[in-house]
This record gives sequence, C-alpha cells and structure tokens, in this order.
Amino acid sequence: MTVTLSLANLPRIDGVAVPGYARSELSAGILHFGVGNFHRAHQAMYLDRLFNRGLSRDWAIVGAGVLEGERRGRDVLAAQDWLTTLVEQEADRREAHVIGSMIDFVEPANAAATIARMAAPDIRIVSMTITEGGYFLDAEDRFDPSHAAIAADAANPEVPRTVFGMILAALRQRRQAGVPPFTVMCCDNIPHNGRVTRNALVGLARLSDPDFADWITETVAFPNGMVDRITPGTTDRERAILAQEFGIADGWPVFCEDFTQWVLEDDFPLGRPALEEVGVQFVEDVAPYELMKLRILNGGHAVIAYPAGLLDIHYVHEAMAHPLIRGFLRKIEEDEIIPTVPPVPDTDLGGYFDLIERRFSNPKIGDTVRRLCLDGSNRQPKFIVPVLRDALAAGGRFDGLALESALWCRYCAGMSDSGAEIAPNDPNWDALVTLSNTARTTPRAWLDQDGVYGELARNEAFAAAFGHWLGMLWERGTAETLIHYIGQDAARAAG
Repeated sequence: MTVTLSLANLPRIDGVAVPGYARSELSAGILHFGVGNFHRAHQAMYLDRLFNRGLSRDWAIVGAGVLEGERRGRDVLAAQDWLTTLVEQEADRREAHVIGSMIDFVEPANAAATIARMAAPDIRIVSMTITEGGYFLDAEDRFDPSHAAIAADAANPEVPRTVFGMILAALRQRRQAGVPPFTVMCCDNIPHNGRVTRNALVGLARLSDPDFADWITETVAFPNGMVDRITPGTTDRERAILAQEFGIADGWPVFCEDFTQWVLEDDFPLGRPALEEVGVQFVEDVAPYELMKLRILNGGHAVIAYPAGLLDIHYVHEAMAHPLIRGFLRKIEEDEIIPTVPPVPDTDLGGYFDLIERRFSNPKIGDTVRRLCLDGSNRQPKFIVPVLRDALAAGGRFDGLALESALWCRYCAGMSDSGAEIAPNDPNWDALVTLSNTARTTPRAWLDQDGVYGELARNEAFAAAFGHWLGMLWERGTAETLIHYIGQDAARAAG
C-alpha cells in the first residue's frame, strides 16, 4: 500500500526519513528560479540537511519560474505541500528521504508576483538553475545583447519576460525602497558562473539605464560556484520504483547518485545559510574546481553521448559498458582534456577522472544518453570548444576533440548508424539537421556556426581533423571510427 506524499501523511510514511522540523519553523530567505530535479537534489537537499540540524531555518526556499510550462511542476509540488522524495543510489543500494526545504512557489510566468516576492526584504539570496542556454551568451561566453528576448526586456523593462529582466525590476524596487540588494547566486554548469550572471544582468541594465548598471556592478554580489551531482529526469520508471520499494506516491520524485559536491566563493553581504555545516566547501577562488568539473565531467558526458546515441544505446551505464565508448572516453580524457586542466588544491586529477568513470557506470541512476545529447548547440560551446581552444593554443593534442565535434555533427543528421530516427533533441534541431547533411559533403558548413565555434572555425588544423573524422563516420560508421582513433590494441584492452 502506498502513501500519497503530503504534510498530513508524513506520520504514515514508514522506513523513509522525513523532515525533523515543522513547516511553521521555517521562513523564507532564498528565491530560486528553476525548480527542477537538479535543484531539488542539490541546493534544496543541502538546506534540508541544515534544517534537520536545527540551523539556518530562516533560509527556506521560495520557488519561481519564468516559463508557462513550469506551471505543471508547480501544480504537482503544490499538491504535496512542496515536499519532494529524494532517492540517492549506488550500484548496491537505494536510500530515500523526504525533503521539505521549499515552502512556497510563486505562480510561473507571473512577472509582477515574482518581482514583488524578490523585492521583499526577507529574500536575501536569489539563485537560479536555468540551464546553460539561459544566459544569452555568444561563442566566446560573452553576453549577447542582440538576443530577441533581451532586446524585448530592454525596450520594456517594466514588463520583463526573462529571469534577468525580473531580477533587475526587483533590484530597482529594493533600491527605491532603501532595501539592500540580495545576492545573486548561479547554480548552473557555466565557467565563472557568477561573473557570467553579473555580465548578463549588468549588460541588460546598461541597454536602458547605464546608471543603474553601474549601481549593480558596485553593490550586488555574484559569487562563483561549482555544483555537481548526476541527476536524470523523472519518468514513470522512477515513480514506480518509489511506490514499489518505499511505499510513497510522489508525482515528481528525484533520483540521483549518492555523490554530491558544492564549492562556493563566500560573498554574501546579507548573510547566508551555514552550508559549511553540511559539506559545502567555501573557498577564495572556485575557478580551479569549476574548470576541473566542467572539463572532466561535463566534457566527458559530451564525449560518450554522441557515439552512444549513434549506436542506439539508451542508458549511460550501458554506454560505459561498451568497450569502444569507454576506451574513447579514457583516451580523450587522459591525452586531451586533463592536460588542459590546471592543478586543483588537494586533488589528483587522474583520481578525479577515475571517480567520474565509476559515477558514469552506476547502473542504478538510469541516466539516459538522450539527456546527455540534449541541447548540444548550447553545451558544446561550454564544455568542448574551450578545451579545443586551449589545446590548440598550447600545441597539445586535439584529434579526439575534433572527432567528438564530428560525432555531434553526425548525430544531428537525425538518424543513428542503424538507420533509426533520432527525435529532435536541440532547440535548433531543424537548422542543425540541415547543416549536418550539408556538412556531409562540405564539412566547413558545420564549423561556420559562429555561436558555437567562433574563431576556432578558422583554424586549418582543426578544420582538417574535423573533416577527416566526419568523412570516416559516414563511410565506416561509429564503431570503426572509434577503433581507428583509440587503436586496435586499446580497444581490445578496454573490452
């Protein structure tokens, strides 16, 4: 018999940890944009741990969303009193607990209500998990003021439609009311994510009010941070496992790996939760940790994603069990990615990659190859192109990185090696399919995506390697191409 998740039913839940605090003991301190699975497995989980220790209970979360489509998730969470069941998994075990660190959720796409909530003095941190594509960046990771949504907010700052437009409106209200500005904390996988967030906010403000932009630069804090936890999307599979193994009916549970990491710069003028008490690392400079994770983990995801997609592999752990894909990942990490990562305090980079390899292989996660392949037009410029750029500048190896780019191009043709259709998997899918098919005979057509490759497309060595690998993928297929890259002996050893 299952128990439907709600505050009233918490006493009926057996064998699963539930919040050791009452909702009445919490008060808001954080408004968070993007209440998806990663946020609930990460920031919301850390705060729940903190509240269970009797600490920082004036830092509860208020959810927020910009898109109308986020209403569905809000409705599910509202029906269960904002509670979430979090299931942490390793190969040999699953452990579930209910977290209650979110206490409200502003109606999505309601700009006025969202702005008013941020303008209230109790909100001292505004955080966000809006994916890599939500920051309006060009190929060089610079703020792009020409984006249509940004232009619309600049022309109508009183009726904003973007996260940044809403934050600006709330900061303006606080300034006018004499309320100190909140800290803006990015929780997305973007290099220098605090700086990128500041550039987007200041860049938008400068389009309509340069003086206000200067005030933001001088008074608003944007700490950089590195976040890490593999957290796939929720499907009926996860809901069924939760009901069968733990007896809880949850409309939107979160399943994730056991590993978690959060490294933050300590820059919070209005205070912050005591997150160091529950494992968050506070450092002077997060950049070394951030670069390590973005390149070795996120870059590694990109490396295995497209060959697995082309070979019709569904789950990430199945991809890691394929000797050619596992061999491809290790060779490209050891020869081309890790050499571009500077030293990280108290960290062995080879050992860190070994950990990543084990995490990718976890069969309990159920992470899908399709999720890793999603939105390559935004992820490639963040996780692969910078590594390529650094490798080329240093005279290092880049052949496997060129092959990774060719695999992405081949994937975007819309069919796997077996001829199976690949469903649209990028906001720019139609344009990418056209480009991919053009690139089959004219490889440079793919590299002319300035928003992805920028000046890198003009590098003759990279262009030649890309064209070589793309031609081989079409002629010989993915498996034969991987064997050619990693070598016959290495392929046998990986198996």
